[in-house]
Amino acid sequence: MAGEEQQFLQDYAPREYPSVALTVDLVVFAVTGSTLQAAFVRRGGHPFKGSLALPGGFVGPNEDALTAAWRELEEETGLDLGAHRAHVEQLATYSSPKRDPRMRVVSVAHLALLATDGRTLPALDPGTDSAAAQWLPVYEVLAQETLAFDHREILTAALERLAGKIEYTLAAARLLPGEFALYQLRRVYQAVWNTDKLDAGNFTRKMTGALHDTGRKVARGKGAPAAVFTVRDEYLSPPMIRPAAES
Repeated sequence: MAGEEQQFLQDYAPREYPSVALTVDLVVFAVTGSTLQAAFVRRGGHPFKGSLALPGGFVGPNEDALTAAWRELEEETGLDLGAHRAHVEQLATYSSPKRDPRMRVVSVAHLALLATDGRTLPALDPGTDSAAAQWLPVYEVLAQETLAFDHREILTAALERLAGKIEYTLAAARLLPGEFALYQLRRVYQAVWNTDKLDAGNFTRKMTGALHDTGRKVARGKGAPAAVFTVRDEYLSPPMIRPAAES
């Protein structure tokens, strides 16, 4: 049987089958103030030259998709997720036959949540494949911009996954440092859900059961010092209810 297997592999001709290329795309979310931001690039070459796009590129012959995603992100934006507090997960696979005009290309999209202090974002530096790299407000991009390939579909799916997950988990805390104040967490919810309709008192009641009070406080501008928390339980029970979108 082993000999038959070896002979089969020797005789196998991959070139007889249609070629399919594998790529990765990344949606990297971060929050400043109450605004959800994502990392974008301006494509420096064809196809879609000059168009806004998500960072990404082709998977190398000796790479898995996750390794390629980290490499491509650093090459196109200068952002090394390993140097930051970040969460990365696979989002979905996109395989429409006509999603890329060059050839049949399947993309494995990833969602990354980058923790920040809510005030500043890491600087982005475009690589050789990008004409520019920048953080942009997600909801403004979706309302005003045309994206390359099927990147609007990918961005929308990533946003919906995050918006849904924070209803019943503390995934929102992954966009913050390991220790944070409740007002910072509430701003993340406002940013992801694109709303200012989150009552502070109700939010506090919903959250405190899943958080650990460190007993420390931090200064908060002109207001009273704010208590500092860490995540105690990943799940929210009862869940937060997302406010209805404004018409």
